[in-house]
Amino acid sequence: MTTDIRLVRGACPHDCPDTCATITEVQGNRAIRFYADPLHPVTGGWLCAKVRPYLDRVYAPDRLLYPLRRAGAKGSDRWERVAWEEAIGEIAARWQEIMARYGAAAILPYSYSGTLGLLQLGICNARLWNRMGASGLQRSICGAAAEAAVEATLGARWAPDPADVLHSKLVIIWGHNPASTGPHFMPFLRQAQKNGAYVVVIDPRRTLTARSADEHIRPRPATDGALALGLMHVIFGEGLHDEAWLERHSVGWRALRERAAAFPPERVAALTGVPHETIVALARRYATIRPALVKPADGVQRHGNGGQTFRALCCLPAIVGQYGVRGGGLMYSTSGYVKWDAAALSHTTQCPPTPRVVNMNRLGAALTGEIADPPIMALYVFAANPVTSAPNAGLIIQGLQRNDLFTVVHEQFMTDTARYADIVLPATMQLEHVDLHKAYGHRYLQYNHAAVPPPGECKSNWDVMRLLAGALGYTDPWLHEDAETAIRGVLDATRAGNSYLNGITLERLQAEGTVPLHFLPGREVPFADGHFPTPSGKVELFCEAMRAHGLDPLPDYLQPAEFHGHAAQRDGGAGSFILISGASHHYVSSSFANQPGLRAKEGVPFVEINGTDALALGIAHGDEVHIENARGWCRLRAHVTDDVPPGVVVAPKGPWASLSPGGRNINRVTPDALADLAGQSTFHSNLVQIRRAP
Repeated sequence: MTTDIRLVRGACPHDCPDTCATITEVQGNRAIRFYADPLHPVTGGWLCAKVRPYLDRVYAPDRLLYPLRRAGAKGSDRWERVAWEEAIGEIAARWQEIMARYGAAAILPYSYSGTLGLLQLGICNARLWNRMGASGLQRSICGAAAEAAVEATLGARWAPDPADVLHSKLVIIWGHNPASTGPHFMPFLRQAQKNGAYVVVIDPRRTLTARSADEHIRPRPATDGALALGLMHVIFGEGLHDEAWLERHSVGWRALRERAAAFPPERVAALTGVPHETIVALARRYATIRPALVKPADGVQRHGNGGQTFRALCCLPAIVGQYGVRGGGLMYSTSGYVKWDAAALSHTTQCPPTPRVVNMNRLGAALTGEIADPPIMALYVFAANPVTSAPNAGLIIQGLQRNDLFTVVHEQFMTDTARYADIVLPATMQLEHVDLHKAYGHRYLQYNHAAVPPPGECKSNWDVMRLLAGALGYTDPWLHEDAETAIRGVLDATRAGNSYLNGITLERLQAEGTVPLHFLPGREVPFADGHFPTPSGKVELFCEAMRAHGLDPLPDYLQPAEFHGHAAQRDGGAGSFILISGASHHYVSSSFANQPGLRAKEGVPFVEINGTDALALGIAHGDEVHIENARGWCRLRAHVTDDVPPGVVVAPKGPWASLSPGGRNINRVTPDALADLAGQSTFHSNLVQIRRAP
């Protein structure tokens, strides 16, 4: 007799702006089919290449199913199986010893975006660690500088609905490759082009998105701020700015005009490598075509000057009066519409103060002595794989090999980081637990139902947090709530103070799966009422709050420290190259990078190098090359291509070191220096040498 098939609604949990709505077909206790919700306005019935084969991941033969204890040297990959009760008891006992001797500050939780769920990430990031008084983590590896710049300039991370690009007549995709990193925007962009929109991509690399643009402009890496100021110079100089709008809705536009006066096209051309004529033409096009949309993403600010770069990008729509216009403005992130109620999420008022905050980009330095009072004696990693994904990976490994460091990793697979753990705990996947998701690329909330039971002895992040809380003797009810109660509490508390959640209850989300945010009439377009939630109520082109960060209140261009004294090779030849480690097409950071089918599609880890440079270095397409700097080295396969300009090389991030040539990936050479704002990472301000491997 055939068992009935159930359809279970869910949401993609991965770090992508699309936050797709999914459907799982379940027969008995097994998922037999996984696909996109055809009714979701953004997902539109199709999934990206990464997530489409998700059941291969759920039922992968190398999935972790039971708790493990290290049975050999750290990194030796020798393990013994232990019971959950024994593993939790050992973790609690070790932590209690550390807290008694050093204080809870010696314990560091490390997590990031393996899931973006309210429960399995947001609540798990906060409650237990706050109750313990453990060290905090500055989660600034991805978009911290951009987020801070947008909030300082505009007051909130609000962005249009993706479909609003259909009203745009000009779209500038800046430092962004949505074809690989947010593909559900692309059908809207294609339709906008068919409607007559002119699409410009600004990126040193000819990406998939750039291939289909009307114009591709290629500035040198980290010079985007200079290019933006150069556009302003032309717009102000030719009287193309919207002075009436600026007078009503901005602070400091005259001071910004003076700053832009120092960036004439001739100077900007020399800094950026973009021809003078191209700068002038783009400025005139942007100032005279309405509506005009600027769509940047996080790669553009992973430089030492990332904060000021993004400040300049935020100012561009203001000087031409494009904020509040449907199809115009800035499309960066929609995440500011819903900020979960902090008290309900974290319960900090019932906890000891956070003793210190450790920047996640400096994990290696923190583990090897930069943090010393007290030293970090225990590390708990979940929803992250820092040995693969964090900068200066060699230093992280050095720290993880400390005999006195007690490391626990809660994971789905034996990742590069898990190999250095003392205890590894098996984690659930999205089909096996419940959660609630908001997006940063659209304006819908999505509920994720559990579709199938966890395999083996896998447990969710939240279930493990509850077990640890009990083992540590904490009886606070908010540490032991079931998943539904925890989600409901945060949602209800947030809705009480946020009109965007009007009418959105847990029951409605569970019934409908996807629910749009509630926009009052006239507020569908961000800032349409002319009000900005800044201290002044206006766009803060001159932003006094920047002084507290040690920055000029006006956007400026300064070369990243790593590039001082360096001129990128423009005509090929030996010397240093600027290395960009942008996104892979088939991986989400390091997620999916162990999946055989996706590894086959992505290919052997590679570096793109311009033909002129390759010829000068004696490198042929397909050669193995040695990439190095003072931080370390790795080996990659050379892809000789004019997709990258001379002096610049591109090695996509994501491949696991353990599955890469020589057991190393590109993060052996990336810098752990911090940017000018918000503790931002600086992956792309990276100089390397390249030679053909013997």
